[in-house]
Amino acid sequence: MSVTRSDGDTRRRATSGGVLNVFAHSFLVLWTVLAAGPLLWVVVSSFRAHADIVAHPFGLPGELHLSNFSHAWRSADLGRYTLNSLIILAGSLTGTMLFGSMAAYVLARFSFRGNRLIHLLFVGGMMFPIFLALVPLFFVLDNFGLLNTRQGLILVYIAYSLPFTVFFLVSFFRTLPTGVQEAATLDGASHTRTFFQIMMPMARPGLISIGIFNFLGQWNQFVLPRVLNVEDADDAVLPQGLAALMIRQSYEGDWGALYAGVTLAMLPVLVVYVAFQRQVQSGLTAGAIR
Repeated sequence: MSVTRSDGDTRRRATSGGVLNVFAHSFLVLWTVLAAGPLLWVVVSSFRAHADIVAHPFGLPGELHLSNFSHAWRSADLGRYTLNSLIILAGSLTGTMLFGSMAAYVLARFSFRGNRLIHLLFVGGMMFPIFLALVPLFFVLDNFGLLNTRQGLILVYIAYSLPFTVFFLVSFFRTLPTGVQEAATLDGASHTRTFFQIMMPMARPGLISIGIFNFLGQWNQFVLPRVLNVEDADDAVLPQGLAALMIRQSYEGDWGALYAGVTLAMLPVLVVYVAFQRQVQSGLTAGAIR
C-alpha cells in the first residue's frame, strides 16, 4: 500500500509540474509576443506606403518602399541628430564607467570610516526621480554656463547613471578573489596599477553588462535633453529628432517615413544588444556563480 501511495504522489507531482511548465511557457510566449510584436510591426510598417498603412494598419507590405528611409533621413536630418547622440554618449558613457568603477572598487575592497554611508547615498540616488531634479538642474547648469551645451548634458548623464552603476559594480567587485589583489600589493603594485591592470580585466563581464544598460538608458533619454538642451537645435539628440519627425510627418501625412525613422533609431540598440548578448548574460550571473 505504501508503494501505491508513493506512486500516486509521484504521478500527482509530475502532473502538477507539467501544468506549471505549460503555464510558465505560455506566459513566456505571451510576454515575447507583447514585447516583440510592436517592434516587428514598426519595422514592417517602415517598408509600406502611407496610403497602405492608413487603409490596412496591420497588413503586410505589397512592395518594399525603401524610399521611406531616405525620406526620413533627409527630411528630419537624422544624421546630425545621430552624430550628436554619439558624441554625447561617448563622453557620458566613458565618464560613467570610469568614475562608477573606481567608486565601486573603493567601496567594495577597502574598509574605511563612512564606507557604508557613502554606499547608501549611492543606493538612495536610485530612488530619486529625475523629474524632481529637472528645475534645480536647469538653474545649476544655467549658472555654470553649461545650459544648452553638450558638456552640460554629458555631466548630467554621468550623474544620473552613477547610482545604479556603483550599486551594480560594488556587488560584482566583492565577488572577485582577494588573493590576486594581495599578491599584487606584495609585489609592490600601486592601487592604481592594481585597479586598472588586474581588477578591471577580472571585472570585464560586469563592466560590459552595466555598460550595455547605461548605453540603452542614455541613448533613449528624452526628458533631460528636452529640458536642458532646448534652444540650440544643432546640438539636439536623436530622441529630440524623432519627436520633431513625428510632429512633421503627422502634418504631412507620411507614416511610412515616421516608422522608417523609428526603425533607424532602433538599429544601434539592437546591434549592441545582439553583439554583447552573451557578455550581458554572463555578467548578470557571474556574481551568483561565484
